[in-house]
Amino acid sequence: MPIVVLLDRTSNQAQVRAELGRVWPRARHLFYQRPVTSVELLSGVQSALLARLRQRDVRDHIDREIELRRELNHRVKNILASVASIFEMTARGAGTVAEFAGDFRGRLDALSKVHSAVFQAADEEVGIGEIVDLTFDPYRLPDQNRIVTGGPAIMLTRDAGTTLALCLHELATNAIKYGSLSIVEGSVSFQWSLSGSDPVELSMSWEERGGPVVVEPSRTGYGTRYVRAALGSLFGTKPEVSFDPAGLIYKVSGPVSRLLRNS
Repeated sequence: MPIVVLLDRTSNQAQVRAELGRVWPRARHLFYQRPVTSVELLSGVQSALLARLRQRDVRDHIDREIELRRELNHRVKNILASVASIFEMTARGAGTVAEFAGDFRGRLDALSKVHSAVFQAADEEVGIGEIVDLTFDPYRLPDQNRIVTGGPAIMLTRDAGTTLALCLHELATNAIKYGSLSIVEGSVSFQWSLSGSDPVELSMSWEERGGPVVVEPSRTGYGTRYVRAALGSLFGTKPEVSFDPAGLIYKVSGPVSRLLRNS
């Protein structure tokens, strides 16, 4: 803190300075010998206050930089954990090196796109519509409306948006390999809606139509297990999966508050 000291001509200035330095060692001492003009005193006080303001700015900048480094470290760890999980998921389901490389690259692209969308948005939130467009755009062809989507504008947290994007990517990849998007006549509908008031429920549905006849698999793949576990963790309830012969159906619902940023 700046301390202004008015010294008498007859005072022991060395002793006063030493004592103040001992009592307030971190203070900014401004010494004036009386008599002092008001202009000189006001100028000194103003200078001291400006210096103090600059000190506070530097302190706040350093604190903010430390906080940003901690946040960056946290995010990097989360991203690396996601990449490691994606690697394990892809490796378990791949039959060849080429298949592994293609699937792994696609999943990393999905992760990269949603992270870019979230970090470019305000308050680290991203809309469901933006996530859907980023995920499905690579699979949409001109003059073909094989992937139909729709729902209200809802902003999700970074973590919820990332999880949803990875789940949609898994569902789309599965539909291209084995489901309705594997043939020209097939289509997919992904819809979401809000209902209720206390709590407000968010419902999502994935429905495939026009593809090969669906048969419930005898063995559940790692990608399918991931989607079920991820959506269950996201919504707090397990998704309903129907292996309807006409097309695979996923439905899940839960309190929308679980996917929103706490205020």
